[in-house]
Amino acid sequence: MGRRTTGALATAALLAGGLSLPAAAAETTAAETQQASMAVAPYLYNGWGSPPDPVPVMEQTGVQWFTLAFVLSEGTCTPRWDGTRALNGGPDQATIEAVRAAGGDVVPSFGGWSGNKLEETCGTAGELAGAYQEVIDAYDLKAIDIDLEASAYENPEVQQRVIDALNTVKADNPGITVYVTIGTGQDGPDGGMIERAATSGLTVDAWTIMPFNFGGNGQNMGELSVRAAEGLKNTVRDAYGYSDAEAYSHIGISSMNGNTDVGEVVTQEDFRTMLAYAQEHQLARLTFWSLNRDRPCDGGAVDSCGGIDQSPWEFTSILAQYTG
Repeated sequence: MGRRTTGALATAALLAGGLSLPAAAAETTAAETQQASMAVAPYLYNGWGSPPDPVPVMEQTGVQWFTLAFVLSEGTCTPRWDGTRALNGGPDQATIEAVRAAGGDVVPSFGGWSGNKLEETCGTAGELAGAYQEVIDAYDLKAIDIDLEASAYENPEVQQRVIDALNTVKADNPGITVYVTIGTGQDGPDGGMIERAATSGLTVDAWTIMPFNFGGNGQNMGELSVRAAEGLKNTVRDAYGYSDAEAYSHIGISSMNGNTDVGEVVTQEDFRTMLAYAQEHQLARLTFWSLNRDRPCDGGAVDSCGGIDQSPWEFTSILAQYTG
């Protein structure tokens, strides 16, 4: 999602590469389409919430990618889905195979709010990189998401371990897309990890904030999310010495549909506000927690619906309009 070469420079570059202009244009368009599809990858969690079948969702909404949660630790530096399910042979592998057979793909997410985190149980950056690599190799991945929350994010030593491990992963897997997802305040996240990463030479495809559970009760969550994203953009810009346009192309939003854990309400109109903002600035990522909750139900159970009036997969359908 970085800057594009335009005009005469683009033409010269394409011809020098031996591509005809129509073929090169088609190749560029295909790459950009995949990047936009990857950016909109709602979280799907097989651990709770009556996990939906992703294939009908793909057919009904046009979404092609899913962020599959969560890869955790079984108590050692060994990756397991939810800390218990093996990488191969279980429902998670079945989900990946079904999505790929339907023409899509997945972004496994490491971490999350609860459970044993590999980022904490792996004793060194090398061991953590090895755990990440095991999952990358198991599924021949194009992208990963590191969702660093709670005690894992609050520990500077763990932050640095993740940064060093991701530097190794990027070196060993050229072209892999790396997302890092963190919490935020209403004015953006604290800059500690982002500044630490920049100092350590780590660039990621999207520093992604979760603009919810941050005291937005009774306020416009769409506008608050944009405000927090602007704070993120400024932090990324200053840490890396980017222009504003470059900074926007390295940030993302991961919202939450419907009722949040602290009584905020994120509506369909809030998602449209975020979509317009992402489209205007060409953000690198625009997703949400979670597909499991993107449907109506009685009683407002937080694991299987968002607790507001909506159609099935309505929030997914809104973000699926993102074109990058």
